[in-house]
Amino acid sequence: MAAKRSANADRRARIQEMRRAEQARERRNRFITIGVSAVVVLSLVGFGGYVLNQQSEKKEKQEAAAKAPIKDEKSWDAKKLGRNHVTTPVAYEMKPAAGGDHDQVWQNCDGNVYTTKIAEMNAVHSLEHGAVWVTYNKKAAEADVKKLAEKVGKTPYSMMSPIDDQSGAITLSAWGKQVSVDSASDSRVDAFLTRYAQGPQTPEPGATCAGGIGGTQ
Repeated sequence: MAAKRSANADRRARIQEMRRAEQARERRNRFITIGVSAVVVLSLVGFGGYVLNQQSEKKEKQEAAAKAPIKDEKSWDAKKLGRNHVTTPVAYEMKPAAGGDHDQVWQNCDGNVYTTKIAEMNAVHSLEHGAVWVTYNKKAAEADVKKLAEKVGKTPYSMMSPIDDQSGAITLSAWGKQVSVDSASDSRVDAFLTRYAQGPQTPEPGATCAGGIGGTQ
């Protein structure tokens, strides 16, 4: 009988020891899980802070670029540029036209790329709506024309067409604003599009660039 009681006691002791070992493992696992979770959370917080900081710096750079003067940009007094709807030809004081009296119908300018000449009087109406008109002549490299077309195609309130008799290889025009560049990679291209597509120079902000004439040609 005494031997049986001793065996039972040993068995209970082993069971208790196993339970204590299992509880110890569970505690270690909880600590490990909590520690790993804390590391993951801290890493995510740190990465999130890094991303937000990068986005903030990028935004600040974009805002600074938008405010910086655009080299060799030409400007005309917007108040002196006519805004009448006319049916007779207009002799514009700049080439391409960057403002003045114009046709009553605008050229579609929601990222439209035209491969043939468009009417200046319709294009000027688009500028009144806040569009940027990108033009080029035969001096522009084929690769630059392709790059500009891709850029304009992704930019609301912009359009593109050839003008053979303009002086610069590539010219960007907005209402009362204009700049000429030699390459599509020139930083002034993005700066001009960013600043003036529906920019502060727009006589009719919010006016549509659709519903006029023309399409992608």
